[in-house]
Amino acid sequence: MMGGPSENPELWAFLESLHRGEFLSGTVTAIERFGVFVALDDGPDHPVFPGVGFISFAELSWRRFEAASDVVRVGQRVSCEFLQFDTWNLEAGLSLKATQPDPFQVFADTIVVGQKLPGQVTELIPFGVFVQVADGIEGLVHLRELAWTPVETPSDVVQVGDKITVVVTEIDRERRRLALSRRQGSSAGV
Repeated sequence: MMGGPSENPELWAFLESLHRGEFLSGTVTAIERFGVFVALDDGPDHPVFPGVGFISFAELSWRRFEAASDVVRVGQRVSCEFLQFDTWNLEAGLSLKATQPDPFQVFADTIVVGQKLPGQVTELIPFGVFVQVADGIEGLVHLRELAWTPVETPSDVVQVGDKITVVVTEIDRERRRLALSRRQGSSAGV
C-alpha cells in the first residue's frame, strides 16, 4: 500500500472527493504493459506514478486492439469517467470507453433476429467461427450452425477471410454477444 491519509493528505483528500460517474480530464503521461497513466488537470502529483489517474486496458476502448498505443498516445488529452478510488495504489481508476457509445448496443438497435447479414470470417475455433458483420462487431457461428450437414471442424466449411452470409439467431445485449447461423432460416440449437 502506498500510504494512508496521513502520508499523502492532499492526494488522499483529492481522491476521496471524486464521485463515480464524474468526468475528469487530463493528459496521458505513460503507457505501460498493464495500463495507461493520466495526469489529471485538477489532481495533485502522485508520489510514485507518472499520474494520479489510471486506465486499465479493459477500460480503454470498446473495440479490440493489439496495444494501448493503438488507442491513445503519450501527450494526448483525454476525458474519462471516474470509476473508483484505488486506495492501495492511491490512484483514480478511470474509463475512456465509458465516454464513448457502445458500438454493440448501437449495432443491436439496427438489427433483428432472423435478419441476414454479410460478414467475413475472422477466427476459427474448435466449436465454430467468429464472423465480423460490422466494424468492430463479431458474432459466433456455432459448429452446428455452419452447414446443413454435420461437420467436424470449421475448416471443413470456411477459412479465415471468407465472405459469407449469416442469419442473426440471438442478440444478447447484456453479455454483448451475437449468435449467428449460416443455415439460412434456422434457429440456434436446431
